[in-house]
Amino acid sequence: MRSSMEQPPSRDPQPRNESYRRGRRTPSAWIGLTSLLAVAGWTFLRHRPSRVAIEGPSMAPTLLPGDWVVVVPQRAYRRGAVVVVEHPGRPAYEIIKRLVGLPGERVGERVLGPDEFWVEGDGPASTDSRHFGPVTGAELKARAIFVYRPRERRGLIH
Repeated sequence: MRSSMEQPPSRDPQPRNESYRRGRRTPSAWIGLTSLLAVAGWTFLRHRPSRVAIEGPSMAPTLLPGDWVVVVPQRAYRRGAVVVVEHPGRPAYEIIKRLVGLPGERVGERVLGPDEFWVEGDGPASTDSRHFGPVTGAELKARAIFVYRPRERRGLIH
């Protein structure tokens, strides 16, 4: 007769622990996953990214003609952000500039009003707020966040 020490190991691939449920999700896990997906979907739809092609040199060297950038709508903007702006003199025509003045700040001799923003291009020959004055919050459309084309210029926009 064999002792208990000499018995071969069990060949049962599944542990006998009753709390072990392989491949099953508890209702709370499904609720959590569903909630996470709903929040992610809502965030994506609210901040739907889009792409913009750079056509002129006004933002050189930051953005060059031929660059493609990802832009995201924003509710609040910070100084230094690169933004898409509806051109004040040409409705439905969008330009991309750097935000250099926020409401209430002094830009040169001018103090910006409660809904006025000052935008300028990085390049010296840029048509911007120095020519057409401040833009309103309604004219700010999105913030540029990432150059994705051409591949050798890929990266975050600062």
